[in-house]
Amino acid sequence: MSAHHVGGSGEPLLLLHGMTSSWRAWKPLLPMLEEHHEVWAVTMPGHLDGPSMPEGEFSMDLMVDALVEELDALGVPERPHVVGNSLGGWAALELARRGRARSVVGLSPAGAWSVPSDLYRLLVVFRLGALLAGWAPMRTLASCGAIRRLLLLTVAEHADRYTADEVAELFDDLAGCTILEPLLSAARMDTAITPFEQLPCPVRVAWAGSDRTIPYGRYGRPLMDAVPGAELVVLPGVGHVPMVDNPALVAWTILQHTRYQVAS
Repeated sequence: MSAHHVGGSGEPLLLLHGMTSSWRAWKPLLPMLEEHHEVWAVTMPGHLDGPSMPEGEFSMDLMVDALVEELDALGVPERPHVVGNSLGGWAALELARRGRARSVVGLSPAGAWSVPSDLYRLLVVFRLGALLAGWAPMRTLASCGAIRRLLLLTVAEHADRYTADEVAELFDDLAGCTILEPLLSAARMDTAITPFEQLPCPVRVAWAGSDRTIPYGRYGRPLMDAVPGAELVVLPGVGHVPMVDNPALVAWTILQHTRYQVAS
């Protein structure tokens, strides 16, 4: 499997997926985005078929170092518009910090917590999710649309909209992710996103209104405190990975931001 996708024409747009996923998470949006942008969807380091991470303790800086090397090797333009979901949203903000983004859209970006109980909850949610997903009967159960929606509520509100092939891709991506445990083991109160004194580019934070993984009430407020001046919008009726729930809404949310930056 290729670890990236390139298509369309126009201002370059980089898409960064969430934890345990791959570039394939963006497939529902690609036709709409490629009408306006040269789209680069990449699989991030430590994920299925993506670049490996160096041995040793994980840090977000090391992951972004590896991501920058990957982007340079692929020939991604130096300052694209960057869109990221969850972990990819945090990575998008870190690229902006390094001057590697013309603008950023973060879809329920990860990386912020304000009290130890919220960090502990995140660790439990991700470890439990990985444990259940690794249980052999889960693939069979998830092949049924009605059951799939219940099993994958932490992913999307309408996981029944995934095709059988897309469900198989979700499980394959998870099985091929090597970065999950190092990231969770390294998480501490002081490893949250470093607040920006001033944003280096326009930032839109689009929070999934039905996010069950990192709900806005617990994780959105500290994230917004870390990105002063960022625009906040709420996407109704979509879960943590909103691309399958409402592709048109997510694409419009992205294009409204990026096309404005092009026009200005």
